[in-house]
Amino acid sequence: MKVGLLVRIEAKPEFADEVAAMLRGAQELAEQEEGTVAWFSFCENATTFGVFDTFEDEQGREAHLAGRIAAALGEAAKTKLSAPPVIAPIDLLGAKVS
Repeated sequence: MKVGLLVRIEAKPEFADEVAAMLRGAQELAEQEEGTVAWFSFCENATTFGVFDTFEDEQGREAHLAGRIAAALGEAAKTKLSAPPVIAPIDLLGAKVS
């Protein structure tokens, strides 16, 4: 794993449960992506969510950004999020996986 994405998602309070459910359901989509090595969704508080995922290379990261999860997040941003998702590309310096 050499590169990743860290995504911060702020839901409108009335849509927080729907955003959480969407992220739970996105795991199945992530499992189908050949270039995605690891994928995590998380909840920081009642309305703040996030995704952290890793890829072997830039090609895998770009494929993910053009995939179904990113498209669903873009759709959700139109009505269910209080702001557009903040998507930060990152370079991995180290990892421990058991």
